Order: sequence, then structure tokens, then C-alpha cells
Amino acid sequence: MATGRSHSSDSTGSGSTELGVDARWRVILRRLGQNRFAIFGMCIVVLLIIVALFAPFIAPNSPSAQHYDALKQPPSLEHPFGTDAYGRDVFSRVVYGSQYTVFLGVVIVGIQMLIGISLGLIAGYYGGYVESFIMRLVDISLSIPAIVLALAIAGTLGGGLLPLVIAVSLVGWRGFARLVRGDVKSIMEEEYIDAAHAAGVSDIRVILRYLLPNAASSIIVYATLTIPTVVLWSAALSFLGMGVQPPKPEWGALISAGRGDIDSAWWIATFPGLAIMFTVIGFNAFGDGLRDALDPKQARN
Repeated sequence: MATGRSHSSDSTGSGSTELGVDARWRVILRRLGQNRFAIFGMCIVVLLIIVALFAPFIAPNSPSAQHYDALKQPPSLEHPFGTDAYGRDVFSRVVYGSQYTVFLGVVIVGIQMLIGISLGLIAGYYGGYVESFIMRLVDISLSIPAIVLALAIAGTLGGGLLPLVIAVSLVGWRGFARLVRGDVKSIMEEEYIDAAHAAGVSDIRVILRYLLPNAASSIIVYATLTIPTVVLWSAALSFLGMGVQPPKPEWGALISAGRGDIDSAWWIATFPGLAIMFTVIGFNAFGDGLRDALDPKQARN
């Protein structure tokens, strides 16, 4: 079993005989730090999290406070992003909207990972009829356009936060399942897996001790790159009235509320749109940099 563990480390580049675990992560962090675009993305991600956590201290006004003497006011020192049709401070609403973005990103991607990774591990490990059944389920699901599937689920369940979470989660798990299944099939060919079976190691222990850790790098990168998609899907469903409902300050709902005033009060929809854009760019940039840093082909560069 000692040989098996050594082979596992070598095969993934996560802790070889030349690089211990700590040294390996130092190499990864150094490589990540050399990627300026990744650092830019990481700064955006960190800023988003900080804004979401400290929204009550950052926002100058309540997101629901209405001021009928300041309807559709353009950006100013008092209202940096202007006000909407009800006199609500757009900056405060965008700041509080970051909480929905972070919450939906974490929760939905977490659910997608739970479903997709579990099915991918089972399919890749057991193979045969089990694998065929799971992958045919994935194929059937993929044959339905994602937008149609999401709209059908959200429409059936009705609008709201919970239907939004369910709809986007049931659309996105398929990618995790295919990714993990492919990684597991490759890992299963390694000698240390045969050694573990010969030693009588239980299936669940093999999966949790050997398969899942060796697929972790791919999962982390894919999850990071999935969050922008979740942000866009959540905003799209809210924009269409099938996600978070007004007057809650979710970014997609804010854009929907301001689309009718785009000519006379462009700031109402523009600033939430910019928030979505920079969030997507940030996560994509960070995910790309993380993928490059964890790439085993660069482990000895």
C-alpha cells in the first residue's frame, strides 16, 4: 500500500518524491502569482466576497428605502449609481445584490458538485451497466437545450429563490459527472488501485482515499469556471421573472426593472450589468489561472 500511495502522488503531481505537499502548493501559488490576469481575477473575486459580507456597512442606504423626491436621479456624489423609478439608491441595491450572487454561486455549484461528482465516481468506478445507465442519463439530459430545461423547471416550480436554485442546479451537474467519470476511468488504470483491491480495501475507501483526491484538481478548476455560468443563469432567470423576485435587489432583477428606462435613466440597468460583467470576468480569469497553475504538464517547469 505504501507503493500505491507513492504512485498516486506521482500520477497527479500533487506530492511526488521530489516535491512534498507543502512544496507542491508553494510551486502552485508561485505560478499563480506570476499570472497577472489570474491575480486580477482573484482581486475581483475577493472584492466581491468582501462586498457581500460587509454590504450593510458599505451601502449608504437601505436597498428598499424609497425617496419620492429623488426619482430617477442620475449618478451624483449623494447617489454614485443614481436612483431608480422609486427613488431607491442603485449603488446600495447593487451592493446588496452581491449577496445573492455569492450565495447562489456557492449553493448552486455545491449542489451541482454533490450530484455530479457522486454520479461520476459511481459510473467510473463500477463501470458496466451502472456506468451505461448513468451516462445515458447524462446524454439524455444534454440532448435538451440548457435554456429550455432551466426555463421548464423554473416555470413549473414558479418564481422565487428556491426554484431558481433547483433549476440551475439540475442543469449544471452534468458537466461535473462527465469530468469526474473521465478522470476516474483514467485513475482506475493505475497499479495502486489494483494493489488496493488485492489488499481488500473497501470500495468506499478506494473512492474516498484514492479516486476523489486524485480528481480534486480538475474538480476545483471546473467548479471555479462554473461559477460565472451560474451567475449568468441566475441573472437570466431573474431577468425573465422566474428567479429572485422584486423588490429583492438581485442583479438580473435590477436589469429587468431598469430595461424600460434605458433611454431616459440608463444607470438603473447599466450598473447591475457591469457588476455581472466584472464578476464573470473575474471568475473566468481566476479559473484560467488556477487551471494553468495546477496543470501537471507544468509541474517541473
